[in-house]
Amino acid sequence: MQIKETFRKYLEEAIGGEKALVAFSAFDSPASVSVRANPFKKGSCPQGREVPWCSYGRLLDERPVFTLDPHFHAGAYYVQDSSSMFVGHAFRELLKSVEVPSGRPVRVLDLCAAPGGKTTDLAASLRGAYGDNFLLVSNEVMKARAAVLADNVALWGDPNVAVTSDDPKAFAALEGFFDIIVADVPCSGEGMFRKDEQAQQQWSEDNVALCEARQRRIIADMWPSLAKGGILIYSTCTFNNKENDGNVRWIASELGADLLFENDMLNAGEGVIKTACGYSLVPGFVEGEGQYCSALRKTSDSAEVEVKARQRQKQPKAKEVQPPVGLKKLLSSEVVLRVKGEMVIAVPENIYTYIYMVESALHLLSAGCAVGTMKGTTLVPDADLALSLMLAPEAFPSAEVDRETALSFLHRDAIVLKEAPKGYVIVRYEGIPLGFVKNLGNRCNNLHPQGRRIRMDIR
Repeated sequence: MQIKETFRKYLEEAIGGEKALVAFSAFDSPASVSVRANPFKKGSCPQGREVPWCSYGRLLDERPVFTLDPHFHAGAYYVQDSSSMFVGHAFRELLKSVEVPSGRPVRVLDLCAAPGGKTTDLAASLRGAYGDNFLLVSNEVMKARAAVLADNVALWGDPNVAVTSDDPKAFAALEGFFDIIVADVPCSGEGMFRKDEQAQQQWSEDNVALCEARQRRIIADMWPSLAKGGILIYSTCTFNNKENDGNVRWIASELGADLLFENDMLNAGEGVIKTACGYSLVPGFVEGEGQYCSALRKTSDSAEVEVKARQRQKQPKAKEVQPPVGLKKLLSSEVVLRVKGEMVIAVPENIYTYIYMVESALHLLSAGCAVGTMKGTTLVPDADLALSLMLAPEAFPSAEVDRETALSFLHRDAIVLKEAPKGYVIVRYEGIPLGFVKNLGNRCNNLHPQGRRIRMDIR
């Protein structure tokens, strides 16, 4: 890799001259491969070495063809850089110090969430700590990326995640709403040099300055939505002090917050570099790519969300409905059913009020689980229902299939299930649901979504 002299100076300022030499040599080595298992699905993921800061993370010696693994399509694991998992580690440690008023769920925002690696990590961490007593709002301002995010959230299957697509300034309407905000802000991408040659070519001092200013604007715009005493986890995939420690100090002094990572409270371990305000993960010292992580506790005041959100109520796009007889029996938890267009959507009852507040202020793309569409008195189940943690175990008959048939189903080929009953059937591979077919006896109508089908040759 051709190192620009200005970048060399920035990296040496951030981690020191000797460490920078190690990093420079590592930039020419191949990028690492890692996955993180979904602890709430009974699938399996590729085996490898445990990521030091994530018990569900695995470092792989080589990159398998994930597209040809049915467990990947079932949301049994997520392909995520191991350094990126460090943000989840910080989140789990900081959850221990979060004080939530009794009687309501903990409320978390993943502000810059696409494509969904951190969101799925946060969701698993919240479910492990609070059961279903949480709401995670996952936001992406770019519409195309937000659609990818919503799809990955659906594959992961947690109904307590809501996906929005809004500029950070829109969140000011939800004043004091969030107990924790994770902001993996857009950056100059120095930590992606091994994966993305274009990131190397586009790097410049001007771009660093532009990113530094954009990051401050993003945090300042959404700052009112963080409750007083709430925690901001600030992260980037870059190394320089301007976008990292410098911005964290700016947040503390200008917006009102206490630094939480001045001391090594995470006991990050070997390879993770402690900076003045946070932690830096650098190739050559860790196996993953570049990542920076810091945290602050808000000290400035915020008003009550109940007042601010209801001042600007918008007409919700989905309407609450009475469920058809027996429909709630398909679900394993108490829900409120809504209809958006022809789609029946189930929202966990304990977060419904807060989903309504979010929808009143923001552009809500998805929340809860898409159950299906009603054709007269018959429910045509949606693919997301098969993947959801909300699905009751005996809601539909199942057909266990081999790998070849599973891949054919995911390819949207015609399959035959001679032993399965007629009607709507869940296709399972090694016990984990992949989706629905309507079994007609001599053939099946494949209900796997066109947008999720495997496009490569599966033979």
